[in-house]
Amino acid sequence: MNSNQMRAFSELITAVYAFYRRDISEYAIQIWWNAMRPYDFEAVKHAINRHCVNPDNGQFCPMPADIVKLLEGSSRDSALLAWSKVDKALRHVGTYRSVAFDDPIIHLVLQNMGGWIALGNKTESEWPFVAKEFENRYRSYKQRDQISAPKWLIGIAECENSINGFHEEDVVLIGNETAAKAVIAMGSNHQQQFERHFLEA
Repeated sequence: MNSNQMRAFSELITAVYAFYRRDISEYAIQIWWNAMRPYDFEAVKHAINRHCVNPDNGQFCPMPADIVKLLEGSSRDSALLAWSKVDKALRHVGTYRSVAFDDPIIHLVLQNMGGWIALGNKTESEWPFVAKEFENRYRSYKQRDQISAPKWLIGIAECENSINGFHEEDVVLIGNETAAKAVIAMGSNHQQQFERHFLEA
C-alpha cells in the first residue's frame, strides 16, 4: 500500500473493530498500518473478510499476525514453498548457471549453507537433511524485519569466468521474473566468496 491509502485503510480497520464491538486507538491503527503496508490494499481487505467468516476463529477480532498469516501462509508454508523452488531450480537449471530467486531470503539461506555450487554437491541421501536445514533457517530469517542478501547466487560458469577474467554469465531468474529482478536490484553488492571446495578442486 502507499501513503495515499492510509485514510482508506484506517477507515477499514476502524470498521472491522466496530464490527467486533471494539474501539481502536490511533496507536493501534499505526501498528496495523506498518504491518499491512507491504501488501496490496485489496488483498488485505480480502484477507480480513476471510478472517471474519472463518468458522474456527472468525468470532475473534483479528490481529495483524492473523492477516499476515492469511496473506502469506504460516512461516512453515513459506519455507516449504521456498524449498520447492530451490529443489526445482537445482534439478532443472543446475549449478552451472548463476541464479536469482524471487525471494531474497532464499539467497541468504543458501549463501549461509555454502552457496549454490555447494548445494549441487549434495547427495540424494543428504537431500532430506539439507531440506530440513533450509526450512529451519528460512523460518528463522522470515521473522526478521531486515535482511541483507546477495543479488544472486554464483554458479560454476560465473565462477570460472571470473577467475579467468571473462565477462559474467547471464543470471537465470527463478520464479516471478519481476520479483527476481527486484531482488537483484535491492541485493547486497557484497557477493559471497567463490566456494572454497570449487577453487581447490
